[in-house]
Amino acid sequence: MTLIKPEVQSDPKAMIAEAERALADIAKIKAGIGTVIFGQESVIERTLVALLAGGHALLVGVPGLAKTKLVETLGTVLGLDERRIQFTPDLMPSDILGSEVMEQDDNGKRYFRYVKGPVFAQLLMADEINRASPRTQSALLQAMQEYHVTIAGERHDLPQPFHVLATQNPLEQEGTYPLPEAQLDRFLMQIDILYPELEAERRVLLETTGISEATAETIIDAERLRDMQQLIRRMPVPEGVVDAILTLVRSARPGADNEIAKKFISWGPGPRASQALMLCSRARALYDGRLAPSVDDVKALAEPVLQHRMALTFAARADGMNVRDVIANLTKAAL
Repeated sequence: MTLIKPEVQSDPKAMIAEAERALADIAKIKAGIGTVIFGQESVIERTLVALLAGGHALLVGVPGLAKTKLVETLGTVLGLDERRIQFTPDLMPSDILGSEVMEQDDNGKRYFRYVKGPVFAQLLMADEINRASPRTQSALLQAMQEYHVTIAGERHDLPQPFHVLATQNPLEQEGTYPLPEAQLDRFLMQIDILYPELEAERRVLLETTGISEATAETIIDAERLRDMQQLIRRMPVPEGVVDAILTLVRSARPGADNEIAKKFISWGPGPRASQALMLCSRARALYDGRLAPSVDDVKALAEPVLQHRMALTFAARADGMNVRDVIANLTKAAL
């Protein structure tokens, strides 16, 4: 089996020791989250994978499924400076990025001072992101991609690491603005949150309706998270996994040599989807205690990585197909 090695070479023994340390930290992180968030193992895994891969995630689910609680808990457990923005139709770009205010010194001289907005956080929760206008949504786009903002022609770097976890309600669409495709593409994954299992919901009832509730504790800090993110980028990738990623992503584009793409796909994922699958496959491998990703990782991550980067044709909707069905069929055929 041929391995695609990263550019930065490292001592295998040192890398194994670093990976074992990371595995111990990840186990503590999962345990820390589990004291507050009950069930939802798949959601927790995918969200942590997105953060370990150094990206942003879009959390989609009906109200009351602990989306906000999950982000708050992650901020505490990972030791990140966490802030929340409640997106509303009247929210302005300056409410996110900050603005310049005029001040006057003791000598009467006036000058402008930049007051930073809530985007200057290491973990930003964009709550109900689709309720803000396109103008305000686009203000977040530069921050998500470039990790800095520009105010009055001056660049201001964001703190590192910087992650956006946005939430979206899939039910009520009145008074909302669909996210532009360019911004959706900046999210590493779209994570769908479903209703909890019976035993998990039972535990929620028992644990959250008493006098006191469990609270999360800090496990690592921002610098340790960045070290783990760099470790993931140094992990070798088997050539078969690279081929699987390319085959899957390219099969999901219009004009691909398969009947599914020709009939059901209006537009498909670009190279950024391949990059997301590569990083997330590495992160998932480390999350599971492995030093290299496998094709199974690509299969498991195909839906959350691709579903927000595709649009279906009218024929697909007329046949009752949804984007998850199309991705499942493509994955089965390609891999």
